[in-house]
Amino acid sequence: MHEPHRFRSVRPDGRSGGSGRPNPPSRRSLLRSAAAGGLAAAGIVTGAPGAAATSHVTGSKVRDLSGPALTGRFAAPWTDLGIPVRCPDGSMLFVCGDTFDGDGVGGPDWRSPVGLRSSNAAPGSLVVDGAVGGSRAVGLVPEGHTGGTTAIPSDVFTVGPTMYMHLMRGVIYETHHTDFWRSDDNGETWQYLCQWPGGLHGGQFQQKTYAVADDGYLYVLSTAFDRDVTSGLLLHRVRQDAPGDPAAYEPWGYAGGAWAWGNPPTTVTSPRRRGEICFRAMGGGYALTWLNMSPLDIRAQIFATPTSNLFTTAEQTMIVPTVPGRETGNAVASPYGGFIIPGSGVDDLHIVVSQWYDAQNYRVMQYRVNGLDGPAH
Repeated sequence: MHEPHRFRSVRPDGRSGGSGRPNPPSRRSLLRSAAAGGLAAAGIVTGAPGAAATSHVTGSKVRDLSGPALTGRFAAPWTDLGIPVRCPDGSMLFVCGDTFDGDGVGGPDWRSPVGLRSSNAAPGSLVVDGAVGGSRAVGLVPEGHTGGTTAIPSDVFTVGPTMYMHLMRGVIYETHHTDFWRSDDNGETWQYLCQWPGGLHGGQFQQKTYAVADDGYLYVLSTAFDRDVTSGLLLHRVRQDAPGDPAAYEPWGYAGGAWAWGNPPTTVTSPRRRGEICFRAMGGGYALTWLNMSPLDIRAQIFATPTSNLFTTAEQTMIVPTVPGRETGNAVASPYGGFIIPGSGVDDLHIVVSQWYDAQNYRVMQYRVNGLDGPAH
């Protein structure tokens, strides 16, 4: 039995705290679950540990991707995350988190995850014109939300004709287990593959993101799924023909004075509190984007190889927080997410950013970022 939940906000120092506003009794656990995308604070944060903003990086909003006028016709006016993945048929699928119909967050017909589709996958032409399920975006996997549980996607990616999806299961920030699914029909139906216990590697294997490399491997970065918990960032690799086999994941770690595959997993950068993470092979190198919690912003690291030294790789700030009504450029009220859109590159990066600061301001948006430094070789 869980105690009644309240809206989780983020204070200016990046830490979570209840707003003092109780949720409707029937949605106590629901609105805590919806915070899996993360209710971020409004307000500029300065003076906290972490890399400073890169002054020459600029950003601007391209468009809203969800909202009543855009995705209401799919019974999904209120949704978040929208992890973008190019499907084998060439369309773009946005895999979203907690999704509601009705008048706002906590409305009827709670589903998670759902799939919204753009038939045109070009980053400059994305428009949601379809949904898995047709006129009502359906839950992609079984999830009854019993006791406030939900299924939050942390990544979706494509290898050849097959798509894979990783989900975090349980009440928000109380991950019971994570599970892994595949689709062979462009995300229309999904088949269960395997699961991992929530406590594996001290909880630092809960939130996973996969980079599809050209050497036959998938490289997997992972953290704890709890923004109030300081977590390391772990690296594993798995053959592209075996991602559904937990025993096939090989850790990267430091032991005996050296880093090597097969050593116990060791954090590959300084531990911290993170929100969403996204790891992609891109332009002959690799990109990691994440929601940083202190100071609050969305950052990127660009590097040459999966095992590059992230302790010394520059952290480049892409999105900064502001207050509603003062959004301009790359300043966003209550930002989170930051998932890389396939087809974009370091010199012209498109990302999916979520927003939630009240029941009618909960959406998925597209931002364009320029001025990122490429990988150091």
